Amino acid sequence: MSRALFVGDKEYFPGIGQIHYEGPDSDNPLSFKAYDPDRIVAGRTMEEHLRFAVCYWHTFCADGADPFGPGTRIHPWRVSDDKMENARSKMDAAFEFFTKLNVPFYCFHDRDMAPEGASVAESEFNLETMVALARERQEATGMKLLWGTANLFSHPRFMNGGATNPNFAVVTHAGAQVKAALDATVALGGQNYVFWGGREGYACLFNTDTKKELDHLGRFLTMARDYGRSIGFEGTFLIEPKPMEPMYHQYDVDSQTVIGFLRQHGLDEDFKLNIEANHATLAGHSSAHDLQMAVDAGMLGSVDANRGNPQNGWDTDQFPMDMYDCVQNMMVILAAGGLGSGGFNFDAKIRRESTDLEDLFLGHIGGMDAYARALVIADRVVSDGKIEEMKAARYASFKQPDGRRFETGGMGLAELRDMAASSPEPELESGKQERVENLLNDYMFS
Repeated sequence: MSRALFVGDKEYFPGIGQIHYEGPDSDNPLSFKAYDPDRIVAGRTMEEHLRFAVCYWHTFCADGADPFGPGTRIHPWRVSDDKMENARSKMDAAFEFFTKLNVPFYCFHDRDMAPEGASVAESEFNLETMVALARERQEATGMKLLWGTANLFSHPRFMNGGATNPNFAVVTHAGAQVKAALDATVALGGQNYVFWGGREGYACLFNTDTKKELDHLGRFLTMARDYGRSIGFEGTFLIEPKPMEPMYHQYDVDSQTVIGFLRQHGLDEDFKLNIEANHATLAGHSSAHDLQMAVDAGMLGSVDANRGNPQNGWDTDQFPMDMYDCVQNMMVILAAGGLGSGGFNFDAKIRRESTDLEDLFLGHIGGMDAYARALVIADRVVSDGKIEEMKAARYASFKQPDGRRFETGGMGLAELRDMAASSPEPELESGKQERVENLLNDYMFS
């Protein structure tokens, strides 16, 4: 489907119209070769499966700066000394981009959308002002908010964390921001709310009371949950795992760590996980691994679609172009029944050397086409069932009476011992990994 185009008083992306599906034979770089939003795959349209979202921060705030040099892109929506005027211009540019790219959703941090003021009250006023404008833009275009969040990591006050800060005065500021961001998310009909604990962790173990900080984090999230429900937020709260960077150690290391934390603090009914591919690889996993762990726990919520550089051990936030990763991620998601109210948010940025405004479109088009191809391939894998049959065959012994009794708690350790003592040495059974990998290549390239 096509959304109503938004172009404000100034067109920020002149010469670029709405991006449409033109098919694999098109040589138009500003078109989709694989992503056809209306194409039916596994009973739903591609748009319904993938629920693509554009992030406010990398797309409209990042200027190409890195630790070794200043920005390389001059944003045409940053032309004034008045921060609120710039915020309005940035929102016009954002909705023009959203509707020209023809995605259904967007995501934002509070400070992406509205500048911080000189006081808590002024910051709240700035955000309320911009939320009112965003609501108008949503109503005019049909755009929706996938999720909102608060930036509790950029301001110097948060150098030791937000909810886990050893200074209670800082915790109060974190609470104020999350309250305002929840208010904004509800006002804009956001379907989820995300916590990314970028500085919820420590730099030095021996000046940190980790038990206290983790208890504080659990208390803070409980307060946020309770407040969100009290103002009518019916969506899903999400936590985004990451092991380190900017902190030496962050508490939300990976899927399994977050799952255990949520269960410990009684938050597992309201919270799910937002899995970012680059964060999973920084934790030493594949993104498919972290997705599967979330699925197994019944806590998969949403995805930040990006990738890292395998030769570089930090968070590069590149657009997802590795088809093996995309296909394996989609195999997990499709087998699990989809993302529900979540989606694929492009937490990805164009490279420092990419300085044309057109490059913002090219990066997103490439990522959307990659996941569209991955969806088709994953549906082929799941529908054919060969890999799933091979997996089931490896566990066939647990369908036998003794195996079933073990799984249901019908025997003790002593009985296991006696069965082992009275049985011959088990035969080695191949895991057939090479066969699975060959099949995956067949699905991808034949």
